[in-house]
Amino acid sequence: MPSERTDLAAETVTADRSSIIDPLRIVGVRTLVFRAPLSEPVQTSFGMMHDRPALLLRVEDENGVFGWGEVWCNFPTVGAEHRAHLLDSLVAPILREQAWADPRAAFHELDRRLHILALQSGELGPMAQIVAGADVALWDLAARRAGQPLWKLLGGTPTIDVYASGLNPTKPEALAKRKLAEGHRAFKLKVGFGEERDRANLAALRELVGPLPLMVDANQAWSPEQARAMSAALAEFAPLWLEEPIAADQPLSAWQQLADDSTIPLAAGENLRGSDAFSAALDSAAFGVIQPDLGKWGGFSGCLDVGKMALERGAMFCPHWLGGGIGLAASLHLKAAIGGPGYVEVDANPNPLRELGVIPAFKVEEGRITLSDIPGLGVVPNLAAIEPYRVQ
Repeated sequence: MPSERTDLAAETVTADRSSIIDPLRIVGVRTLVFRAPLSEPVQTSFGMMHDRPALLLRVEDENGVFGWGEVWCNFPTVGAEHRAHLLDSLVAPILREQAWADPRAAFHELDRRLHILALQSGELGPMAQIVAGADVALWDLAARRAGQPLWKLLGGTPTIDVYASGLNPTKPEALAKRKLAEGHRAFKLKVGFGEERDRANLAALRELVGPLPLMVDANQAWSPEQARAMSAALAEFAPLWLEEPIAADQPLSAWQQLADDSTIPLAAGENLRGSDAFSAALDSAAFGVIQPDLGKWGGFSGCLDVGKMALERGAMFCPHWLGGGIGLAASLHLKAAIGGPGYVEVDANPNPLRELGVIPAFKVEEGRITLSDIPGLGVVPNLAAIEPYRVQ
């Protein structure tokens, strides 16, 4: 309805000063779906993205305080619309039916209530994703109520190292050069397009950036045997990590063997679900880098615990994100809360749902982003700017 869109677009970053200790009584849950067309597809080893989707949700308490979240929805091509329907029909009624002591209480109850349905429907991923996005929104709301930026409420510090990700296999050095000029000081290349092409791309990037950190992401492209060979082939370019070289559901023994054979540290986590899975991965010692995606599983309630586990076990904690601006803001606050070595992923490809999608915008300076003291996530969707891309 036009009046609803106007009201939403008029929102500013404000906070009620009531206590976070007060129960969260959610009276409103709203989903918004956006799709922004691309002139150049985003390429991965398993397929292409021909547009950039985003699923945002807004929760509101009985006093009119609101919070924003974002749900991972990149695949399949109808993923955003599907997850919006799931959220509206399953998560929203549960959030409204009682008061919640805090966001963690809601997260665990949603997880419990939807568990059997997720098994019965074969929708384990989408169910986890809608719960995760709702959790982000509840934490944003809780921090706004407390009048504090979320990174401070969670005991963190505001400055975070970031890297430019998603450098496609077609002339990646051209995009990296632009990002270098914009302030980025670390870069991640998509690999999995043949040894000759992958090596040539890495060589071009290394020539451009010199000793600055380079990472590579295979998006589960290889068998364990191929991954061993490609790790050896790429090692001379000294990548900081090799991300998802094999399928995420390969047994941990396969990851451990690959880690033993690779001189490049292994990275994974965006396709893990559940604290037990992350704990087992960290206990295996196969991963030098752990990368939960708070819009895919866990939100803050799950991923804060994963971050603490990663630091305790000596792994680098690097939240994964490839979506719109609200999810990026949440990922930055997550890393700020955990601290320690590591980076947050900032997609280098054009995406108006990220670039225009939040106010105020983020600025990268010498490879870092510093979060503000604005309460909550410190941003709201710039709905007026992205309204042309709204599809639901």
